[in-house]
Amino acid sequence: MIRRLSVAAPAVAVAAAAIALRGTIGAAAVVVLLGACVSFALLWLTTQGRLESLRDERRRDALTDPLTALPNRHALMDELNLRTSAVSDQRLLVLAVYDLDGFKAYNDEHGHLAGDELLVRLAERLSAAIGPQGRAFRLGGNEFCALIPTDRAGAELVRRRAHEALAQRDEADEIHGSCGTVLMPIEAPGVQRALRLADRRMHAEKESARNPSSRESADVLLKVLSERDGDLGHHIGDVAVLAQATAQRLGLPDNDVRRVRLAAELHDVGKSAIPDAILNKPDTLDENEWEFMRAHTIIGERIIRAAPSLADVAELVRASHERVDATGYPDGLRGEAIPLGARIIAVCDAFDAMISPRPYREPVTVTEALQELRRCRGTQFDARIVDTFCALVEAPEGRGIAGLAA
Repeated sequence: MIRRLSVAAPAVAVAAAAIALRGTIGAAAVVVLLGACVSFALLWLTTQGRLESLRDERRRDALTDPLTALPNRHALMDELNLRTSAVSDQRLLVLAVYDLDGFKAYNDEHGHLAGDELLVRLAERLSAAIGPQGRAFRLGGNEFCALIPTDRAGAELVRRRAHEALAQRDEADEIHGSCGTVLMPIEAPGVQRALRLADRRMHAEKESARNPSSRESADVLLKVLSERDGDLGHHIGDVAVLAQATAQRLGLPDNDVRRVRLAAELHDVGKSAIPDAILNKPDTLDENEWEFMRAHTIIGERIIRAAPSLADVAELVRASHERVDATGYPDGLRGEAIPLGARIIAVCDAFDAMISPRPYREPVTVTEALQELRRCRGTQFDARIVDTFCALVEAPEGRGIAGLAA
């Protein structure tokens, strides 16, 4: 408004001059000049209003997908940068990236016009499913995105609604969205890291749907480990149950829960390469023997990566013995640099190891094991995961997990 007035100042100056000269040029001329000044000012203000309206419209167009009218990728980046400054452990933000499976076949079968109509319908359903608390985006092609501020309990519920909104099934066609989700800031504090993680998880889910061999590959590895050491087979099974329950209680999406459980099942697979003399030694290991033992996470990662369908599990296995104070192995990662799934496995693995008999010591009680976890929260273990795990085990419904007994 200030800019408008400054530009209109010449018209005001002319009007003032006309009034000052009214005795010289006559009253009629003054009226004419005043009328011209008013007309000029009104014309200028109208023109500026139209220009601003055009600029606003262009800004909206630059941030809007022309087909679905959803915000586009540029709008997503603006929104992410705005929202991430306000997220915290109490104010979480779910970033969900979707890629439509079966859309190309639908497009080829029914034509591009029908494909566009389908995208519009799915966009409307996605917006409705997210509700006013979140925002849907179209990233281009058959890719969509959702930003959903929510708490841990509501994260999975809203994610499922969005997932269902992007599904269409009938006798001839089946469309559904492969999804990758990230819980910010818990899993990724930065925008670019969150986008990369969500994209990687989305492609992992897509690949898993195409290639169900991941479960078969894991079962083969677990069979080898069980044949080598039956007790170790029981241990990893218990850790997997605990890790799955903890991941669910933390509100992780279903696909991430499955990934954490699979990694928990395979976290000790590298021990198949450790000599029995070290693995079953009844006394404390010396430094050279510890070097062998600490190598099992790297060995496990190499074994698992040999199966392409398990590649996204390998990083969790490698990091399963890292500590949040950076004194773990093999990479000395600190805090949130350790993948969330690996932090979950570390807590569950330590707990099950404490309550299970070992050649060199007797087991402790569940109560004693929980006390030890709490003592090490914030140093060896992620404090939030320790609190969640302890609450899970101490809850009435948690007593039967993995056959626990106080």
